[in-house]
Amino acid sequence: MDSRSYRSKFFWGVQDMVAFQASLDGLIAAAAVKQGWFAADNLIAFGRNLGFLNDERFIKAWDTHAKAGHERGVMWRTANVVWAARQALRREGDFVECGCYKGTSARILMDSVDLGPRRYFLYDLFEHDASMNHNAMPEHGAGLFEATKVRFAAFPNVRVIKGPVPESFSQGLPEKIAFAHIDMNNAPAEIGALDAIEDRLVPGAVIVLDDFGALPYRAQHIAETEWFAKRGIPVMELPTSQGLAIW
Repeated sequence: MDSRSYRSKFFWGVQDMVAFQASLDGLIAAAAVKQGWFAADNLIAFGRNLGFLNDERFIKAWDTHAKAGHERGVMWRTANVVWAARQALRREGDFVECGCYKGTSARILMDSVDLGPRRYFLYDLFEHDASMNHNAMPEHGAGLFEATKVRFAAFPNVRVIKGPVPESFSQGLPEKIAFAHIDMNNAPAEIGALDAIEDRLVPGAVIVLDDFGALPYRAQHIAETEWFAKRGIPVMELPTSQGLAIW
């Protein structure tokens, strides 16, 4: 693949990765278009400009902070989050992220975007057990909360808050919100978050729903489509599996 392309082995739901990658090699070989390929995160596209590969500030931040395989795989998703943050800078209000995990996307965002005095609130359980209705991740555990706080210790405008959403909003929530990134893999929690922040979203606020288009999380797609439809707001389903809404 040429330098104007990107390929990763991060694909979920694949039974035989060797056969899958061999088939992908065959697709590339069979295509007349050899440039502008993106193959990662259950998205295969070609003949695209992939302008985010030319975004030097984003690429530097992504190379610095995206280390794990899945972090490298969700490159296009992360570029969309950075775009949304830049768009949100045109509005008054702070930033929130529900389901920050290790804070990788938030850290890339902060290196890619000048937040100035705006505050950035990061929420997560930081742990997982069988009673919790979200996906277990490799670094969930007792030390993740402290490690994430250390990651953002140099940024006084960042608050890292532990607990279930929306209950943990009682520990701190902006009065005005211009940007919301929601990624909890949990339909009731995501609707609860939207209910809680609704009156704080400023006109033109940007909302990114991480798994809106992913088939394993169809419950979120249905619930969030209905939630926004009641408010007369369409949600765009992006090929990256994200949903994008402008308040």
